Amino acid sequence: MPSILTLFYHEVLYRPLFNALAVLTNIIPGHDIGLAIVVLTLAVRIILFPFSHRALVTQHALKALEPEIEKIKKEHQNNAAEQGKRTMELYKAHGVNPFSGCVTLLVQLPLLIALYHVFWRGISLQGVDLYPFIATPEVVKTLFLGMVDLTKPSWVFAVLAGASQFLQIKLATPSLPPGGANIREEMTRAMAIQSLYVFPVLIFILSIQFPAALPLYWTVTNLFATVHEGFLRSRAKMIQNLSHEGGRSKNQGNHQSPS
Repeated sequence: MPSILTLFYHEVLYRPLFNALAVLTNIIPGHDIGLAIVVLTLAVRIILFPFSHRALVTQHALKALEPEIEKIKKEHQNNAAEQGKRTMELYKAHGVNPFSGCVTLLVQLPLLIALYHVFWRGISLQGVDLYPFIATPEVVKTLFLGMVDLTKPSWVFAVLAGASQFLQIKLATPSLPPGGANIREEMTRAMAIQSLYVFPVLIFILSIQFPAALPLYWTVTNLFATVHEGFLRSRAKMIQNLSHEGGRSKNQGNHQSPS
């Protein structure tokens, strides 16, 4: 007998997504399941956008506060309690919740796993998981845009998945943290290097083992995350430039005013 968690996952997450893929395949011209995968992936990312956006904004805010945090660590290096207190006060003063990223990840992860599960096992859109009121697609074209068979591994899509993963991580971490004298800083640098270089290779290796539907999903997800990251960075840079221009204008006004 399946557990409550298994039933929840299947009925609340996996089965609705599986049926959504069937509906999209029915209504998309040409019944191209690859286009249905792209549309469904984007739809899920848009639904999760408020959560992922909040997590990304928090991540950027925490990165901006790193110099202040390092200053607190140096000033109270022998007092861990005071160090923690000052750090939390800094977060509160800037309206940053360092734990919000964990919460948003917990919200997103089950849905993304279910989406992954759908593309891994549901490419044929057959079986008892369809609702009675959802028609089984009479035609399912598994050749994405008439070129790539999504039921078989594809080197092209594996390369795209790995490259898009590298691009997304590279944009999120434009510079590797410098190596330090302590173990913690060295571990941080090692993890950053592994994320940047090892993870994309791992995605590539996994992609050539599975049907091309999975790397297609990974590629679309990575591109969505890359565009999101790029938008946030350009917006932050624009705000920073406006702030600097405003500061220069104010200083020029002060110099020109009579003493």
